[in-house]
Amino acid sequence: MGIVTKNGVELTDEMIERIAGAFESGEWLGTESRIVQGRPLMLREELQSVTFKAPIRKIAALDRKAANLEMSRSDYLRRLLDEDLATA
Repeated sequence: MGIVTKNGVELTDEMIERIAGAFESGEWLGTESRIVQGRPLMLREELQSVTFKAPIRKIAALDRKAANLEMSRSDYLRRLLDEDLATA
């Protein structure tokens, strides 16, 4: 069956097995890169978590508004922050 990579290259199961075998035996000629877990850096800036408490009804309204915009809560809050700071 195989897979198709993001850039459109099709890798068959046989190709994947061959690559895995070479990697496991130490014969792989590809490059390794560091895997970073979590959300990619936005604007190449490191992110810091901000936590605060708000009434449940306000959080629910916030989540509904974000969902209506097809955004996550975090993305919606980032947009609000950017808009507010742009007018400061």
